Amino acid sequence: MKEGRLGDSHSGTQIKICGLTLVDEAVACAEMGADAIGLVFYPPSPRFVSVQRALEISASLPANVWKIGVFVDEPLQEILKRVEFCRLNCVQLHGMEPPEMVASLESVGIRVIKSLFVKKRPFASEAGLYRASAFLIESGEGLAPGGAGIGWKWGEAGELAGRFPCILAGGLNPANVSEAIYEFRPDAVDVSSGVESAPGRKDAGKVRAFIDAVRNAKLKSHAFNPPFKGRRGDLNGSGRMSK
Repeated sequence: MKEGRLGDSHSGTQIKICGLTLVDEAVACAEMGADAIGLVFYPPSPRFVSVQRALEISASLPANVWKIGVFVDEPLQEILKRVEFCRLNCVQLHGMEPPEMVASLESVGIRVIKSLFVKKRPFASEAGLYRASAFLIESGEGLAPGGAGIGWKWGEAGELAGRFPCILAGGLNPANVSEAIYEFRPDAVDVSSGVESAPGRKDAGKVRAFIDAVRNAKLKSHAFNPPFKGRRGDLNGSGRMSK
């Protein structure tokens, strides 16, 4: 991948729109300014996509937008096959995957976002155990692996911001994302149900409102360290996201 900084088109918090299931909606999200698109490979999810659909979506997106596969406790070899077939350049591990799996993926050049939680394992406090490129932080409430649109007190895990590249998720929407950015100071935000008209169907108006709210959000003063280095979609020359 080329050198540069992901998100050079703007300064500040980066944006991942997750749970895309249709090509035209994924393209629209990218055109509105999303830095990354998430494709869910967890069969129980209403946002699950087949490998063929994931390939169609990935192939339709500009090279400068990250294509991130979301997995929950999948075997390593299955993840590797889907990364190659679907042309992904990053994976999000959203289950109980051990540090060794993160290290194995990173060692072959696959960037890893490891999901950590405040109220269940793996806990946000365990971030130091993983050699991930970035961490996605959620509350961990509810029965589903994902945030299920449940809001939480974002400041509860705020001590991670500035120490590690952090992506904030869980209950975010156009009305509250500015407050969440101020409270948590994330490097990026992740939204799914908060910009939907139905599970897996993104509402263009909500997506645009969310992106506008992120762009206009006020950050608390801190040493800002984006989770991705490179022009949108790319890494720095070292091959690792900045820590």
